Amino acid sequence: MTALPRSTPEAQGITPSAIRAFVDEIDRQRLGMHSMMLLRHGQVAAEGWWHPYVADYPHMLFSLTKSFTSTAIGLAVNEGRLSVDDTILGIFPEEAPKETSATLQAMRVRHLLSMTTGHEQDVTRQTMSAPDKKLVRAFLSLPVQREPGTHFIYNSAASHILSEIIQKLTGQTLLEYLTPRLFEPLGIKPALWETASDGTNTGGWGLSITTEDIARFGQLYLQKGLWSGRQIIPEAWIVQATSKQVDNGTNPDSDWTQGYGFQFWRCRHGIYRGDGAFGQYCIVMLEYDAVLAVTAGTKDMAGILTAVWDHLLPAMSVSSLPADPRTCDALQRRLAELQLPPAAGFAEQPIAADVARRTYLFPTNDQELKSMRFTFDGPTLLVQINGAEELRFGHGKWIKQTAKWDMLTPQPMACSYAWTDQNTLVLHAWLVHTPFATTVTCRFGGNELKYQHKVNVAFGPTEKPMLKARASPQ
Repeated sequence: MTALPRSTPEAQGITPSAIRAFVDEIDRQRLGMHSMMLLRHGQVAAEGWWHPYVADYPHMLFSLTKSFTSTAIGLAVNEGRLSVDDTILGIFPEEAPKETSATLQAMRVRHLLSMTTGHEQDVTRQTMSAPDKKLVRAFLSLPVQREPGTHFIYNSAASHILSEIIQKLTGQTLLEYLTPRLFEPLGIKPALWETASDGTNTGGWGLSITTEDIARFGQLYLQKGLWSGRQIIPEAWIVQATSKQVDNGTNPDSDWTQGYGFQFWRCRHGIYRGDGAFGQYCIVMLEYDAVLAVTAGTKDMAGILTAVWDHLLPAMSVSSLPADPRTCDALQRRLAELQLPPAAGFAEQPIAADVARRTYLFPTNDQELKSMRFTFDGPTLLVQINGAEELRFGHGKWIKQTAKWDMLTPQPMACSYAWTDQNTLVLHAWLVHTPFATTVTCRFGGNELKYQHKVNVAFGPTEKPMLKARASPQ
């Protein structure tokens, strides 16, 4: 795979100090950014990864996946496989309920794309949890309360039905369909695309790719579908998909109420974006001939966008700027030193010797935690969980490994620890292919361990009930 061309900010008309101010603002507000890549005029003007994240790690995109699903529909339309005005019942007649409402009969592909299916609420849970794995049938069985096309409601089930359409019409999953048409021409190697219970790729989420891959996708859209002299996506589709298809609010100061296209959000300043939960962004700044790719694990997605508008947009000049080696070198050093801070505190406490001699046993609990044992080896802490899995935590540094801790399957992660007082040990782990971080606080007293589990971001509660363990007889 050929890397995107690199340049200096000044050569692409961007003030280096403004990029540094943007990064400083991200860190000052603790916005949990994991990576950024800024392109101007097709050149990478700045890039950085917050350690322990690195350039070659794929990252979960969540709903940024939707923009790739939309692209697949555009390619299928161009191949004559369907029209955005085709009805959903016409595509899936065998999945239709016995009685169909006029509103369901009126639902078309364009309504899935623009989140205007006529449902009054998101029906993703009802659709994706169909016990018989008939996801399309489950979707079509739900009431459609409004006339399609008249009411915006964010609805990931609609995005998934687009995936079902691709598989129905082509016999291929989204990943199989897009690989020769989009991913291979752009030099993207998808690491993962999640699969639904019926064998289709999830259309509203589930794709994982690298930051540079996100940037390539954005640059393709900026170039109206043209890549290396080849029209990958029809220009007309890109214009249609990224234009406002429906109103979605009236707040002039919100980037979530500027209109919605075909699985793309409109932003302030005439900008559009692909957008995924917890700060996964592909921001296309057409007027500025610029693209910004971002991965993150934040609760404040709006904070990232505001920092872009405040710091990066004003720094983009029409023409190149005089070389400024001193400022540019300072920026490069700043970008090279980006880091999510390890757990803060002490490497040792007197109580550690007693803790290390014990095995802590938990009563039956919903967190499936049975036992923990702690071994201190200089600046490294070894934690054995449930008598089997052993994780390594560094003090003042991250230790990378692959482990299952708190996950269904083994995941790449980076771990650190620190004592915050004489009785409290904090364990911190970033799941480095995802936005998620786990923080476990262990408080020791006598023969008891109090165990508290939290995550940085989640679609539900971020904190689990505290557990208490007792030390086994020595």
